[in-house]
Amino acid sequence: MKGDKEINKRSDCPISHSLDLLGDKWTLLIMRDMLFAGKTTYGDFFNSDEQIATNILANRLQTLTQHGFISKTVASDPKSRFTYALTEKGISLLPILVELSLWGAKYSTDEVNTALPDVFKKDKEKSIREFTKVLKKKVSSESL
Repeated sequence: MKGDKEINKRSDCPISHSLDLLGDKWTLLIMRDMLFAGKTTYGDFFNSDEQIATNILANRLQTLTQHGFISKTVASDPKSRFTYALTEKGISLLPILVELSLWGAKYSTDEVNTALPDVFKKDKEKSIREFTKVLKKKVSSESL
């Protein structure tokens, strides 16, 4: 893709390409935190329940920025050095993460938080459209 950091492609398969970009749990969890929880700072991501290591977090944020899923700006808050915001490309992952969430809730053998899946179970397409509008509006207001 234009503007993307060079990727070592394993094959021409679209699923393989998607995994080359997003194929580890940390990347998907960072995107989850941004899409569903509105997290925007390194500290926000670091304090997630999954306890990501600092070196992995820094690497994934850099990779997501290089591939155009998020943008990085200098923070106005002195507690944070940078803030991260979703891009249109990042927002386009919403339906994929909704599906992963629904699938995980359905097949988990452990008790899982189903609050988010329940919202999307009622009318998935409508909920995704409305949620996408909110995210895009937020992105456009942040870029002003």
